[in-house]
Amino acid sequence: MLQRAPTQADPLILDQLVREQEAANFLGYSVRALQNWRIRGGGPKFVRVSARSIRYRRRDLIAWTEERLRSNTSEISA
Repeated sequence: MLQRAPTQADPLILDQLVREQEAANFLGYSVRALQNWRIRGGGPKFVRVSARSIRYRRRDLIAWTEERLRSNTSEISA
């Protein structure tokens, strides 16, 4: 049986949990920015694995960026 290579659209890839640093790199922000968003709100959804362990699903990072797509500066921000 032929196995295909995983793609970004694979549910297994999209639902995989990634660490803060990988999430920050993906978004182009610092880990500190993610931490501030978790405290103040407005950032991507996250998973609290334990009191000191935070993870992000790739699916949620992509959704968060998609929600912020704009075609011009006159559009109302969410």
